[in-house]
Amino acid sequence: MIYFYYGDEEFNISSEIKKLKSKLDKNFLEMSYKELDNPKFPDLMVAISSQPMMFGKMLIVIDCVNYFKSKKKDSNDGGFDDGQIKQIEDALENVNENLDIVFRAYVAPDAKKKTSIDKRKKLFKLLSKYNVQEFNQIPAYKVAELEVWIKNQAKKHDLKINPDAASLLLLQVGANLRMLDSELEKLKVFAKDMPATKDMVKEICVSSEDLFAFIDSAVLGEKSKALEQYNKLISTRYPLSILATLHSSLKEKIFIKANGGKYSQDEIARLTGMHPYRVKLELQKLKQVPLKNLVQLKENLTEAEYKIKTGQSNLAPEREIEYAILR
Repeated sequence: MIYFYYGDEEFNISSEIKKLKSKLDKNFLEMSYKELDNPKFPDLMVAISSQPMMFGKMLIVIDCVNYFKSKKKDSNDGGFDDGQIKQIEDALENVNENLDIVFRAYVAPDAKKKTSIDKRKKLFKLLSKYNVQEFNQIPAYKVAELEVWIKNQAKKHDLKINPDAASLLLLQVGANLRMLDSELEKLKVFAKDMPATKDMVKEICVSSEDLFAFIDSAVLGEKSKALEQYNKLISTRYPLSILATLHSSLKEKIFIKANGGKYSQDEIARLTGMHPYRVKLELQKLKQVPLKNLVQLKENLTEAEYKIKTGQSNLAPEREIEYAILR
């Protein structure tokens, strides 16, 4: 069987492949499961012409996103000429009945501008004749859709979850499906045969409240409070991961501050991909914060990141970031 999975939701793509992999004989996984990274034509042909041996079914996963990069000249279709496309087509039509091939084109969300799926490619049209599915992320502002996903995913874990617990879980964790699934697994163990409640979510599920509280203090100019919270954070988080979250949060806050009078709350949620309730809270918090302060803080952090990554800082990374916040 031939499968073609593409899109920017890595968790769903991985889940489908996991289902196929579970059907393989666990005693022969080293021989019956292979992954290839955008192989060149000769290696691709060898893979799709493989003949499974005596250990039964075989699964080959072929990362192929580079085949669909947009190019000005469409003659170089994914690096393959028309003759090669025809050979690939013939080989796929004659795949061994004990061989499953998954073409996986995962586009990382932060790489969309660099790597996009060009659906005009002849190879894309060829693979779309088979078992094709597009898996895209659910934006954070589509709260109802995400809560339905949580409810359905909980069933797969044999877990019942109360509606208010699902809402809180989404608010705490965000729209990352892999993280949500991980928290549902934890809830299943914790709840045993009971429905998961809001209190259970508060007690055991991951929360970014401490990090958000630190960011709010920094933005509001409460420097002593921000410093106290920052010193707690660096005991459990790597400084550059804190910095990455700060950059992302400040980008959202700057957009909200600059456009709060231009767009409605729901429009901002759609444009930023944020949870609508978070947008509402941000609009309230930022009323008394000058836009120039937000921009200056982001510039300070950008300078600190540059010094850290280029080795030009005379301070430890955590102290360089601290200095940028307190400036």
